[in-house]
Amino acid sequence: MDRHDGFREFVLARQQALMRTAYLLMGDAHLAEDLLQSVLTKVVGHWSKLSRDGNPEAYTRKALVNQYISWRRRPRPELPSADPPEQGTSHDEATLDRIVLRQALAKLTRKQRAVIVLRFWEDLTEAQTADALGCSIGNVKSQTHHALARLRALAPELADLHIQEVAR
Repeated sequence: MDRHDGFREFVLARQQALMRTAYLLMGDAHLAEDLLQSVLTKVVGHWSKLSRDGNPEAYTRKALVNQYISWRRRPRPELPSADPPEQGTSHDEATLDRIVLRQALAKLTRKQRAVIVLRFWEDLTEAQTADALGCSIGNVKSQTHHALARLRALAPELADLHIQEVAR
């Protein structure tokens, strides 16, 4: 029996959900791919133990959040570009709402953003979120409260929308 038995199946089954979480944390598809690849490289090293007596998805999600927070602590140089960023031409309300929400999420602290992603997109309970972040349930409640207040201040036009409407 190979010590990596089941890892490929796990990745195939959970890849889209894990990539969605990475994208929501990073806010950029390419950085999300890098984040997920980095985390899966670490997960495969612990796979025999995780598959035997752990919860590989919870471990992987926690590793994603921890790696995201760790990466965000390191300053990244901005690369200048001669070309202005592309501007979208869609005036679809849902598209505009997603853009506004993404911009507002980018202005949250890394822990606030992680709490919002885990609680509202991943639909984790407060206890599961606390476990993923390695903090108390009270801290999750506090971070959620502050993050939602900040989102409302940054994007008041989204205050009446439900997260599911914007996430589509």
